[in-house]
Amino acid sequence: MKSKCQTQSISNRSAVHVEDTEKEPALTPTAPGSHYYCPEKDGPDEDYETACELLSEPPAAAGKNVHGAIMEANLGDTMNHDDENDLQIGSYTQCCYISSGVTADVFRSGTRALKVITETRDMQPHDHVREAKILGLVCRQCIPLLETFHDQEQRFVLVFPYMPLSLDAVLARTDELLSLQRLCSYFVDIFGALAHIHGLGIIHRDVKPSAFMMASPDGPVLLSDFGTAWHPALSQAVEPADGKVLDIGTGPYRAPEALFGNQAYGPSVDMWAAGAMLAESARRPPSTLFTSRPAHEDGSQLGLILSIFKTIGTPTAETWPEAASFKTPPFEMYRVFEPPSWEDILPEVNPHIRALVARLIKYDSTRATAEQALVDILKLAT
Repeated sequence: MKSKCQTQSISNRSAVHVEDTEKEPALTPTAPGSHYYCPEKDGPDEDYETACELLSEPPAAAGKNVHGAIMEANLGDTMNHDDENDLQIGSYTQCCYISSGVTADVFRSGTRALKVITETRDMQPHDHVREAKILGLVCRQCIPLLETFHDQEQRFVLVFPYMPLSLDAVLARTDELLSLQRLCSYFVDIFGALAHIHGLGIIHRDVKPSAFMMASPDGPVLLSDFGTAWHPALSQAVEPADGKVLDIGTGPYRAPEALFGNQAYGPSVDMWAAGAMLAESARRPPSTLFTSRPAHEDGSQLGLILSIFKTIGTPTAETWPEAASFKTPPFEMYRVFEPPSWEDILPEVNPHIRALVARLIKYDSTRATAEQALVDILKLAT
């Protein structure tokens, strides 16, 4: 069924391409190991069609980022707008409204997804000009930015390949245990992407299942949504290395050091989130390791802290010595919960996966790095 579109007109784009070229850059890998995908033919291939069929009943969008909304939209009849007046954004026609985020509206035009920035106020850590610059630096296993432009209202627009699935959508639609082979395949890509950006000094800061996109349930898995990412040079003027924004991450994937005021956090915040994702993906059925209220609700941060403490135990000065220097040390303020064993926390999970989760979900920021996690998951995959 043809997607229906919202009546609106956004035109007269002045193109600002990521690469200095008149034509749209081809979707080809820029480095060994790159996984870029974009269907170029008129009809979807079998994998793409399979992914689309999985989206016949999209899950609730709560807690999902803009890119997650792009991928989880139904390709057929999720829209209820009149398709006689197709929306045009620049030269992109038949643009169908998908969703709105904190700072942007998202549309689909054929094999492209358009992120139209609607919020022009300074809302750090959101910075979409910086996002575009960072996307120009990354390559392997990250969503490729095809181009950027400004519409007639001077709204900034980022163009990506459209893909029908996110990891979040895959997890939401299975009551079964992911096979070890598929789980390892997903996380080889996930840890590979994180190792790549961390090697460039970039901290993603919003790692979660809906930030990882797929063309089909078989992958590959691509890291997306760099709207709040930190870069050592591009972010320095507004966020020095020891003065980073604390309002980062989403719900059950937020790292404890940010919750307790450590503005000098590093890439380990991404690894905490990746560990929470790994635990969630390895459970049957998939379920989050920690619980958190929606961000707009009162007490959401305290609720998450309590969930973390109840799940893995309350930290002490001995188990988390670096926290003594945080703005809000977590000691002697909360009820003490004894730490259970990881066998009790994840009894049904493969012991090798469980051991890796334990190396990632720990208070001390000397968590396993993305490179170390990648080595572990590759060993398990072979």
